[in-house]
Amino acid sequence: MFDLNVLWFILVAVLFIGFFFLEGFDFGVGMSTQIIAKNDMDRRILINSIGPFWDANEVWLITAGGALFAAFPHWYATLFSGFYTPLVVVLLALIIRATGFEFRAKSDHPLWKKSWDVCIFLGSLLPPLLFGVVFACFMQGLPIDKNMELKARFFDIVNYYTLVGGLTVLVLCLVHGLMFTTLRTVGDLRDRARRTAQKLLPVLGILLVVFCSLTYIKTDIFNERGTILSFIFGLAVIVFVLSGFFISRKKDGWAFGMTGGVIILSFTAVFIGLFPRVMISSINDAFSLTITNAASGHYSLKVMTIVALSLLPFVLGYQVWSYIVFRKRVTEKSHLEY
Repeated sequence: MFDLNVLWFILVAVLFIGFFFLEGFDFGVGMSTQIIAKNDMDRRILINSIGPFWDANEVWLITAGGALFAAFPHWYATLFSGFYTPLVVVLLALIIRATGFEFRAKSDHPLWKKSWDVCIFLGSLLPPLLFGVVFACFMQGLPIDKNMELKARFFDIVNYYTLVGGLTVLVLCLVHGLMFTTLRTVGDLRDRARRTAQKLLPVLGILLVVFCSLTYIKTDIFNERGTILSFIFGLAVIVFVLSGFFISRKKDGWAFGMTGGVIILSFTAVFIGLFPRVMISSINDAFSLTITNAASGHYSLKVMTIVALSLLPFVLGYQVWSYIVFRKRVTEKSHLEY
């Protein structure tokens, strides 16, 4: 009989990977409003380029949280109680970003728009940074006791390893967003996005190498999964080099696909490295949360599987259709104010 625990671990991984791939370029575009935009019109075009997509992309995170709650309640409880403060900051950041998208157009006063533009920038910067820290903590290990309670001190969460992880995810999302901008805009704004992505690519490469090296030194995920992780790392190197090649050749669609590929491979490596654990205990590996001791009962997983597989095609079909409908580039003449 197929192991439903494994199936739901895969589904949770897919939801998080999908979130970082899709919402990753939203975060990148949001940060770009303060990096490549020269005036209000540039910012309006950048915001409108993700206007039809960002709220649907956030649903992947909500769905991932719901899947955790239903399929792995102990994982959900330990994660959200132990990381209460950073996850609340993420929630507030997403709220102020969404509010900024909706409210900046309600007045033409410069101070009004500048205030909401700062909210959009911070609301796009903080989530990838903090999510990178959280996922690095997963691999590093945390003080989880035999009762599945996480009692972490500040430096258990915030240290040089997790900060490098956070910065890596942050820059990766920024580059991914810049490449999305090249697909959705025209003229000088598109050229600026492409040039900025080229400049940031070496920085991203250094961060990825440093983080992978620290992961090898500071975690045990290579002990059991070293072969497949080495293969994924080699594939990621190829994809990363190809992203630079396509950017230099102005093959923006291919470049966007390659930066997305780096995101997919990076987070795939995280989940493969953790499996069958979901949160590693630094106190005793026997206290680690796994897909077995953190999961719901078999009947609950069975019912959830039937419901999820029935609804998933409709959800995916709707999202694909939205990208087809809004596939045209955003220009000064065609933009809509959000």
